[in-house]
Amino acid sequence: MDPLTAIAMAAGLAWASGVRLYAVLFFLGVLHHAEIYTLPANLQILAHPAVMSVSGLLFFLEFFADKIPGVDTLWDAVHTFIRIPAGAVLAAAAVANADPGLALVAGLLGGAIAAGAHLAKAGGRALINTSPEPFSNWIASLGEDFLSVLGVLAALMYPLIFLGLLALFLVFVVWLLPRIWRSVKRVFAALRHLPGGSG
Repeated sequence: MDPLTAIAMAAGLAWASGVRLYAVLFFLGVLHHAEIYTLPANLQILAHPAVMSVSGLLFFLEFFADKIPGVDTLWDAVHTFIRIPAGAVLAAAAVANADPGLALVAGLLGGAIAAGAHLAKAGGRALINTSPEPFSNWIASLGEDFLSVLGVLAALMYPLIFLGLLALFLVFVVWLLPRIWRSVKRVFAALRHLPGGSG
């Protein structure tokens, strides 16, 4: 694997893990198992039948949990402690054969990328949940399903394009996160002033 593809794969796995971890694990396992794409040696474990069974089951559960307003926010809160470390581990594993030092750097940057993707997703979905209708939630969730798989495919097939889009995404996240935080604080402040609120 050439260095550009390895970097794009590490970054792509980290980013997609921050959005849809189980879909990424299952999708990569299927690609390798079906001999459509050969994963690096350290990631070939994803095609193990037991790993594919568990990641497939968790993907199935997440697919439906993420479509239910409120449940999706709880799911995201719990997965803050799963997606970010997993993104770091997957990014490191994608390049571990090349150089242990590079693997450590990839893990650190992968964790940061996964964190940015996860926080943007979770914060955005928490704000969408303030809308009384469920359709915007479903559309956002299906969009995340599609984009996470498309992002991994782009990283594998068009690494330079993916890295350019990822750079734009990271700039957008830096701009977006403070605004999401302010909006979430306003929502909680409004909830405190409702009858029966704590404020």
